[in-house]
Amino acid sequence: MNPVHPKKLLLTKWTATRPVARQKHYLVSRVILPDEPGAAVEWVEIEAVHSKSVRRIPWRELRDPSVWRQGWV
Repeated sequence: MNPVHPKKLLLTKWTATRPVARQKHYLVSRVILPDEPGAAVEWVEIEAVHSKSVRRIPWRELRDPSVWRQGWV
């Protein structure tokens, strides 16, 4: 399990273990803050480095080493 914290995810680099739409390298472009001030962060937006396409994923998905690796591998 990757040791990540949602508040430190902004601008971190990730590699998909299985490319999505031929995209492999991603950057966390935005941490989506919840509407309630005391609530936990649940979502991040990742941007494909090559095509600049953006997807919203649950940040906890980044902790799964079978799906994501931290850094550009």
